[in-house]
Amino acid sequence: MTRQSTKELGLSDIWAVAVRRRWWLLVPAFLVWTVVFGVSWFVPSEYKSETVILVEQQKVPEQYVVPNVSSDMQQRLQSMTQQILSRTRLLKIIEDFKLYPSLRGRKAPDELVDRMREDISIELVRAGNRNDLTAFKIYYSASNPLVAQQVTNQLTTLFIDENLRAREQQSQGTTDFLERQVDSARQNLEQQEARLRDFKLRYLGQLPAQLQPNVQILSGLQGQLVAATGARDRAVQQNTYLTSLISQYKSTTSSKDGKDADLSGIGAAASADQQLETLRVQLAELQSRYTNQHPDVLKLQQQISETERLREKMATEPPKFSASDGKITPLAQLNSQLKANQLEIQSTDKEIKLLQGHIAEYQGRLNITPLREQQISDLSRDYEQSKANYESLLAKKMQSSLATSLEKRQQGEQFRIIDPPSLPIKPTSPNRLLWSLGGLVVGLGLAFCATAVLEVLDDRLRGEQDLLETLRLPIIAEIPRLETSAEAASKRFRPLLETTAIATMVTVISASTLFVYFQG
Repeated sequence: MTRQSTKELGLSDIWAVAVRRRWWLLVPAFLVWTVVFGVSWFVPSEYKSETVILVEQQKVPEQYVVPNVSSDMQQRLQSMTQQILSRTRLLKIIEDFKLYPSLRGRKAPDELVDRMREDISIELVRAGNRNDLTAFKIYYSASNPLVAQQVTNQLTTLFIDENLRAREQQSQGTTDFLERQVDSARQNLEQQEARLRDFKLRYLGQLPAQLQPNVQILSGLQGQLVAATGARDRAVQQNTYLTSLISQYKSTTSSKDGKDADLSGIGAAASADQQLETLRVQLAELQSRYTNQHPDVLKLQQQISETERLREKMATEPPKFSASDGKITPLAQLNSQLKANQLEIQSTDKEIKLLQGHIAEYQGRLNITPLREQQISDLSRDYEQSKANYESLLAKKMQSSLATSLEKRQQGEQFRIIDPPSLPIKPTSPNRLLWSLGGLVVGLGLAFCATAVLEVLDDRLRGEQDLLETLRLPIIAEIPRLETSAEAASKRFRPLLETTAIATMVTVISASTLFVYFQG
């Protein structure tokens, strides 16, 4: 069993090993750090430009103009990001700014697009408790700080323009859709209006709104029919009376005696008195229902007057049956009145027939009014529904037009740059401070491993204690170390050289680390 495997090392032993193997600890660590740190300077620097865009709310209060775009801002931002980071747009940016010149000959366009997407990052900024999206940041990394700023500015412009275009397009699309719906609703409303108008024209006089006038007209027609019937009855009575008078006058033609003629005249006068009494009774009846200006009252009064004149003439004059002297005889007057009476009866019959037709017509209108009421109710209900739908769509269309006008005037929700794209001064990668510290840690680790391996493989005795533990025999005598003059001189200068070397390595590592820390 070896010495190293049985002896337990203390702090003094570890310190002794560190001192003894100091060059195996320092030199590998310094060499590894030098290599790692040196390689970091050959890795291309990346500069990241940053901009902050504020999501600015609509300038006009929503209680006056309701926006057409109501989707979640984060969803719209994701949609815009997909469009802006599309292959076509990124290839255009790559061509415009001559990005990735070292990769163009070796990489396909799709690979260049994927590389640019990796260099672009978007960070969302949310409000406190409500967690609403209030702003977002855009980053772009490039090997040239000016190019990074220019590309970030281009991406910012694309986001702002895309937001305006998308909102305007969506709002305009809503307005166009509502315009088509309004046109369709207007056509439907016009059709309903035409159907309702045609129905009213077709069934004019049978509509529910005309029920009361129809009742009044029917009542008036029935009154006219009663009056006409009464007038006809009176005309028939007059016809009977005139016929009897004419018959009495004609009967006198067979009498040869003047006395008989006088008696016949007296009988005619008596018949006229009877007729006057009948006419006066009818007049009293009419005056109880109508005024003195009523046509039937006036007509009956005229008939009474004519009858009175005829009676007087018949009472004072003997009947004459010749008109050779040029005078109109009573018989001629009676014949004339009879003809007028017959014409009156015919006229009254026509009037009664016409009134009966009108009455039947208006009674038919009243009977069919309930059916027309149901039909027009159905038509009116469809018309009112179409009208309400049209008015609702028209109001929505006007509201949408206001919202679209607001978007076109850029008064709606939009993006505003808070911090313009920055011009980076320090590179964000590679992080040479981490490279320096990492190289030092790796170098020290390798040095410790190498030292441990060498110490384990080394079986030499390093002192009196090692000898006693190995031989387990007492020491009788000790021979001192004998140094030559050259060894003594070397021993005097070696600590100075070692101190200088160690100080140089520590100084280089420290100075380089501090440099990259402060200068980037």
